[in-house]
Amino acid sequence: MNEQFTRQAQDMFRAAQDAKIPETFQAMAEDGVTKTREAYQKLQTATKDNAKVVEELVIAAQVGAKTIGEKVIENTTANTEAVFDAAQAIARARTLPEAARLQADFMQQQMAAASSQTKELIELSTRMTRQAMETMNAVATRSFDTLRR
Repeated sequence: MNEQFTRQAQDMFRAAQDAKIPETFQAMAEDGVTKTREAYQKLQTATKDNAKVVEELVIAAQVGAKTIGEKVIENTTANTEAVFDAAQAIARARTLPEAARLQADFMQQQMAAASSQTKELIELSTRMTRQAMETMNAVATRSFDTLRR
C-alpha cells in the first residue's frame, strides 16, 4: 500500500513538472496583483491624509480650548478686580444708604458684565466649533477625493 501511494505521488509530481500555467491565468494573476497594489497605495495615502486630519483637528481643538481658557481667565480676573474695587468703595461708605447704593450699583454692573461675558464666550465657542467643523469637512472631502482616484 505504501509503495502504491509513493508511485502515485511520484507520477503526480512528474506530471506537474511538465504542466504549464495558462497565459490567461497568468495575466489574471498579474492584473490582480497590480490592482491590489494600486488599491493598497490609495488606502495608504488615505490613511496618511486621515492622520493629518486628526492632527489638524487636534491642533484646532487645542487652539480653541486655549482661546476659551484665556477668555475665562481674563473674565475671572476682571470680575475679581471688580469685587475688590466694590468692596473697597463699600468699606469707605459713610452711611448705610451709600453702602447699599454702592452694593446695588456693583450688582447691576456685574449682571451686565456677566451677560456680556457669557455672550462673548458663546460667540467664541461657536466660532471655534465652526472652524473645527470646516477643517473636518475640508479634510474629509480631500480624503474621499483621494479614495475616488
